[in-house]
Amino acid sequence: MKHFYLASLLIISLLLFASPANAQVSTPQDGKEFPIEGLSIYPNPASGQKVFITTRFNKSKVVEIYNVLGKNVLSANLTGNELNISSLDPGVYIMKIQEGKNSATRKLVVR
Repeated sequence: MKHFYLASLLIISLLLFASPANAQVSTPQDGKEFPIEGLSIYPNPASGQKVFITTRFNKSKVVEIYNVLGKNVLSANLTGNELNISSLDPGVYIMKIQEGKNSATRKLVVR
């Protein structure tokens, strides 16, 4: 039983650390990062079907959500501040948010 647990732990760690990191913040070609001013994501942890994403300027946003293996599980173009997450299973996700030239990456927990 102990060997099975260690082998399972090894396989899981290989999957987590060997997969490409698609959820990284992309930076412009000149190497400067432009963060999103006033970014707020709530509720987090989320237990309902919606998450609200607000910023200082509340422009349209492109939101991509990745699972812990780096697979894109949800993509949306937001004109408001409400994101429907009803299709997500409980777990930990990485959100990549882009508003104009600005971008940010945040963790999202769904219960």
